[in-house]
Amino acid sequence: MTNRDSRTPLYGIAVAAQLVGLPEATLRSLEAQGVLAPARSTGGTRRYSDDDIDRLRRVNDLRAEGVNVAGIRLVLDLQDENAGLREAAEAPGSENPRQD
Repeated sequence: MTNRDSRTPLYGIAVAAQLVGLPEATLRSLEAQGVLAPARSTGGTRRYSDDDIDRLRRVNDLRAEGVNVAGIRLVLDLQDENAGLREAAEAPGSENPRQD
């Protein structure tokens, strides 16, 4: 079995909604509000990746804590930026290797 990339779009909206326990309408609304951007098939069908599913789970957790959509978008963008900076800092040949 080959390892697949977590960014590979695999799931239709019905499956994605079921995996995260949210209504399909909520996923469409989150997309319209810029919280996530699933891939589209050539026919225009939304396709969600494992990364999208993880993001939706984080959205669900933040909603449960009472964070509004604008706050969710900001928190997720900052988390993603932080993760990218960590990856860059830990990459071989980076100028500032992490010191533990």
